[in-house]
Amino acid sequence: MFGNFRAKLASLVVSLWLRSLRVRLEPPEGYGPGILGIWHRDLLACCAAFKDKGVHALISESRDGDFFSATARRLGYKVTRGSDSHGALNVRRLLDSLNAGQFAGMALDGPRGPAGIAKPGSLWLSRKSGRPLWEIQVQYGRHFSLHSWDRFVIPFPMSTIVVRIKYFCERSRQDDKKEDIP
Repeated sequence: MFGNFRAKLASLVVSLWLRSLRVRLEPPEGYGPGILGIWHRDLLACCAAFKDKGVHALISESRDGDFFSATARRLGYKVTRGSDSHGALNVRRLLDSLNAGQFAGMALDGPRGPAGIAKPGSLWLSRKSGRPLWEIQVQYGRHFSLHSWDRFVIPFPMSTIVVRIKYFCERSRQDDKKEDIP
């Protein structure tokens, strides 16, 4: 019970911190409902960028996913738990939201990577729904990166992030370098 309280408190603090970020969205011409394909390293920034828009997010069933799903709900997301590899049938639940003209969001490289390599779930969902798959690219102001498989990025509170939305192209992003905001 005490662990549940700590998770809820941490979720509240993180959701307030994410609301403090200064987000600038740069969508392309023709941008509309579809799949928001984010890279795992950019989860926090993307959670801040698309808050309060009713996005239906697929979040892993891991312990980290428990915390992240609670935070996402606080920020106005509809959450389904699962992934391409575990709970793949849950990817199908996003179809209802897409068919209703809403956005769905998921990590392109899944909960365990490899980083920058798209898993098949988001591509399948795009083909099945007939909706575009949008690749979300993030430029960070002040931030730091963890020494994890994905180099997870943590933006400083009240920092600026620029979120560019582009049509997804199937290719490896492993060698791409993200530039930072000066």
